[in-house]
This record gives sequence, C-alpha cells and structure tokens, in this order.
Amino acid sequence: MEKFSQFRDRGSGISPFIPVTTPSSLLATFSHAILFLVRLPFFATYAALYFLVLHHLPFLPAVARKLLLWLLLAIPGIWWVDLQLDGVKRGALSQQPPSRVPHPGSVIAANFTSPIDAVYLAAVFDPIFVASHPASRKVKRISLLSAVCAALSPSAQLSSLSDFESDPSSLITLRALLASHPNRPLAVFPECGTTNGRAILPLSPCLLTAPADAPLLPLSMRYAPPDVTTSVPGPRGWAAFLWKVLGRPTHCIRVRIAEAVYNTTGASNGVSAAAAPSGGGGEGRSGEEPTAEEQKVLDRVGEALARLGRVKRVGLTLRDKKAFVAAWAKR
Repeated sequence: MEKFSQFRDRGSGISPFIPVTTPSSLLATFSHAILFLVRLPFFATYAALYFLVLHHLPFLPAVARKLLLWLLLAIPGIWWVDLQLDGVKRGALSQQPPSRVPHPGSVIAANFTSPIDAVYLAAVFDPIFVASHPASRKVKRISLLSAVCAALSPSAQLSSLSDFESDPSSLITLRALLASHPNRPLAVFPECGTTNGRAILPLSPCLLTAPADAPLLPLSMRYAPPDVTTSVPGPRGWAAFLWKVLGRPTHCIRVRIAEAVYNTTGASNGVSAAAAPSGGGGEGRSGEEPTAEEQKVLDRVGEALARLGRVKRVGLTLRDKKAFVAAWAKR
C-alpha cells in the first residue's frame, strides 16, 4: 500500500481511507460463502419489505419500528452491543440520568464508518437523520434509508458545496430542526464521509448551529470484526460490505457515549438566541471559516470522539478522500 502513502496523515501516519482486511483460510472462506448464500435471500427480502413498506406505515409506533430494525440487525448476526457511558463504571449505567444518553432535544454527533451506524442509531434512539457538508453550517434532513445509503454513496460523501446547496429550500439549521421536532433527537455524522474507523476527520461546522441549551453528545461506534467499515464508496463497496456482514456468524458493536458538549458560541456574535433568525449565533454563512471560539467547540466534540474510539484526529479531509477513491479505482 506504499503507493497510497500520500493519503496518510502527516502527523500520525494513519490512513483513514484504506479498507480494513482480515486474514482468512480456505475452510473459513468456504463456510463464509455458505452462510452468505443462506442469509442473503432473507436479508434482501426483509430489508426491502421494511424500507419500502413497513417504515412508511403511518400507524406504526416508534417501538414497533425499533423492534423491526433489531430484527434486521439480527439476520446478519449483529446481536451483541457493548454500550458504555464515558466516565461511568460498568453496572452503574441504569443509575445515570436520562440526559447522559441521546434524548429528545439532543444532538447525536456520531463517527461514520458503516451503513450499520444509521440502522443501530434508529433501532435504539429513533433520531431524525441529517446530511452534513464539511463547508456548510446548514444540514439536509434525510430518511433512514438515505442515511444508510450515504455510507456507500460517492455523490453523498464527496459532493461539492454547490451540489450540496443546489436546493436551498432543503437546507436547515440544527436549531430550527430541533424547534420543529422537540420530541426526537437529531443524528449527525459530522465527519461527512465514512472512514475505516482508525481516525476522526475534521468536523463540519453544522454543529455550531445547535442552540446553547441542546447537548451535543459524541457517540463512537466500533465493530468487531472491524472489516465491515466502508471507507471506499461505490457498487463494489456494497458487494464487499454484504459479503463481510452476511458471511460471519456474529458481529459486535462497541458503543461509547461521552459527556455532553454545549455550543457556547452564541453570545460571541452579539446576537441573542431569542432575537436571532432561525435560531441564534454561530450559524454564519456556508463556507465561512469557524472563529477561534467556534473551533474550540468542534475540537471538544472531535477530541471526545477520538478518545472514545481510541483513535487520533487527522487533518485529511473529503478532498483527500475524493483523490484516494480515484487512485483506489485505478489500482
């Protein structure tokens, strides 16, 4: 992989885009293929039934949707989840206040590595998903299916700012979205594109449009085996992902949630939260660089994600990923 050395972070030497591989024997590959062929029809049929029919039923309560999503995760053997709160001892999770976990009025700032990310968040917290861009302070509300597909969609991950803002009416701030949906949390993937889970990319400034009283909850998800991450988008990525996720008996998700970070930058613009249009300071214009105070808020979220995932933050961006994907396709 030396020819991809230019896509390693200069400070740490980490490459967040190269797909993770695990060694396998001939016997393991044979059993892998049998399990894949047995599971694929059930998984494809159930996934189509849920996303095309069941998810859109108006009378289906949130609890029922969560149970149906857990069944979707159970088919490929994703059944064990190790959930812990940062700074809380094992066994004391039930004693923590509800504010320590994602709840209505909060913003989930999660790392982005796999299509499983969105399904897990929907099955546990039932959030509203939004798409973010590295240079935009606004977001787009998207469906669960769009959030799943974004993990392997080149157009979703590598779009230019002009493409992202091609439909201004679809753009909204986190504050406005929270105000219009007070009974559900929001889920943001502020890295804006998937990695292989070995680093945290620079975060989108969209987090700066959250109101000062809305907790930003950094949430880290890691997988075992780790090769279900989808750092390279495209059709081949889907084939490789399904092969890995359906061909193994079980998968484990390690989930860590940090203490809340609050957007304290509202007062810096001289605009009060009550008087500001669509919700206050820190919104700015798309493409506007964060101020020093705003960057501190993004750094606190990024540092929390890196600490929870036991990885490092890197300076590589989606521009670097776009160049990497082009080079990877020519290998």
